[in-house]
Amino acid sequence: MKLHQLTNCTKTILLCLNLSKAGQHRQISIAKCLGRSLDPVLEQNKSAPVADATAHFEFHGDWPVAEKQSFLKDMRLHTNFVSHEEENKLIEEIEPYMKRLHYEDAHWDDAIHGFRETERKQWYPHNRAVLERVRQIAFDGEIMPYVHILDLAAAGVIKPHVDSTRYCGNTIAGISLLSDSVMRLVRVDERKYQQGQPVEAPAGASENNTAASVAQNAAEPNDAYRNQPVTTLENNFYVDVLLRRRSMYIMSHTSRYNFSHEILANDVSSFRGQHIKKDRRISIICRNEP
Repeated sequence: MKLHQLTNCTKTILLCLNLSKAGQHRQISIAKCLGRSLDPVLEQNKSAPVADATAHFEFHGDWPVAEKQSFLKDMRLHTNFVSHEEENKLIEEIEPYMKRLHYEDAHWDDAIHGFRETERKQWYPHNRAVLERVRQIAFDGEIMPYVHILDLAAAGVIKPHVDSTRYCGNTIAGISLLSDSVMRLVRVDERKYQQGQPVEAPAGASENNTAASVAQNAAEPNDAYRNQPVTTLENNFYVDVLLRRRSMYIMSHTSRYNFSHEILANDVSSFRGQHIKKDRRISIICRNEP
């Protein structure tokens, strides 16, 4: 391929790829020489975070300005994080094992209904490359070696919960496969879910009430894999996040501790007034160490 032809056909692509210019030319040139479609290259461009969060975030209630700013910093969304081909490769590796499992009606901690799940450590090289991309984008360091695979039936539901800090650290990243869905995050009392943080008294509490509150919180067991706080939408603020198929969400710090999260059931699954049908959904979830 002549250089001027390569330059003309890649002008727009060069604006959005994260590679160096030399890497961009090399990747596109190879694709042309091998007669392959440029679709995988274009798909890679779409893995950037959503520039306008409001496109996929629907905020409800009276959000304090500082809370909203912190949330948008700590709750990131990458649309089209994996391509069609990468999604198919992941399903090809997962499906032979998952189809041998039965969907369960209730999880041992009652947080999930209509699901089957497993953990996987060894992956085929092409899928390992996807997980390495997750690690580089979502985590400062290493991720836990076992990746959680959660297969949620079309009628399945994930109830509001906050993942325990006993079993995972300050960041959770999930790739959504096979279906769109809506994740709802509702503000909760973050004092109970901070890793290694002392419980502080609410403003205005008396000394006696403070001691009783600290004692009660200290006595509460923290052995559950998922804590399930009682959430209320009345006089509260929350957000619905549209998780498109093949997207990746990154939930860290304030969005991780200060909000419960759930996947809405089909009968209440909507975004900006439009029903979002949730079919069978597989999520590949990576976490860091506590």
